[in-house]
Amino acid sequence: MVKEEMLGRYLEPLLRGDRTACRGVIEEALQSGIPANSVYMHIVWPIMVEIEKLLRKGKISPIQEHLATRINRTIVDQLQNKLPRRPVKNKKIVVCCTQEELQELGAQMLTDLFESDGWEVRFLGGGLANDDVLGFINGYGPDILLIYGTAPKQAPQVRQLIDTIKLVDAWPNLRIMVSGGLFNRAEGLWEEMEADMYASTPTEALQVAANHEAMPRCERRTINRRKKRRRCLVAPHLSASPKVPVMEASPQ
Repeated sequence: MVKEEMLGRYLEPLLRGDRTACRGVIEEALQSGIPANSVYMHIVWPIMVEIEKLLRKGKISPIQEHLATRINRTIVDQLQNKLPRRPVKNKKIVVCCTQEELQELGAQMLTDLFESDGWEVRFLGGGLANDDVLGFINGYGPDILLIYGTAPKQAPQVRQLIDTIKLVDAWPNLRIMVSGGLFNRAEGLWEEMEADMYASTPTEALQVAANHEAMPRCERRTINRRKKRRRCLVAPHLSASPKVPVMEASPQ
C-alpha cells in the first residue's frame, strides 16, 4: 500500500532534480514489499500526472518538469525488469503517441505494464505520421491500438487516425483505446472521436483491454466512462427513424 506521505517525499526531490533522493524513495518502497507494478501505477504515474498539472497551472518551471520527467523515465527503465511476468495471452497491442507528442513516459509505462500482463506489445512512441502507424498495423495485425496523447493540439491528428482506420475498415477486429491527459481533461472527447475504449489510468487500461472481448460490440466502453452509454443502433434501413446513424464496427 502506497501512503500519501511517500508520494510527497518522492515529488519534492523530483522537482529539485535530485536523482539520488528519488531512487532512495523508490528503493524504500520496493524494500517495504510494494511490487514494481504498484510503484508504476501508484507512485510514478500519479506523480507524472501531478507534474503535468503543476506545469499547466504555472506552479513549476519547464526546467523542473524536464528534470522530473527524465528522472521518472530513469526510474521506470530500472523497474522494467522487476515487473512480474504473467502467462502469455496470445493478444497483441500497439502503443503509439501522436506525431508531436513530447511526453512519451505515460505510453512507455503502459507498454511495460501490458507486456507484464502477458500481452505481445509493440511501442511505436511518437514522431510518426499516421500513414506510418497504419502501415505498421497492416503488417503486425494487433488486437488493440492504444493512442496516448497529452496536449489539446494533438487532438486533430488522433481524430484523423481514428477516422482513417474506420473509413478504410481493413482491420474489422481492431479496437482503439485512448489514454492520457488529452482525454482526461476533455470529458467525452474519446466518445466524440469514436474510440472504442478509454482509460484514465494504467489499472483501467489493463482492465478494459482484458474485458473488451467478453462485451457486446456496442458496450465496449471504458469502465470509467463519464457520459451516458450509447445504445446499439441498427442500420438506417432497418430503423424506425432514418436519422439514426450507424455505429461503426471498427477499432479496438
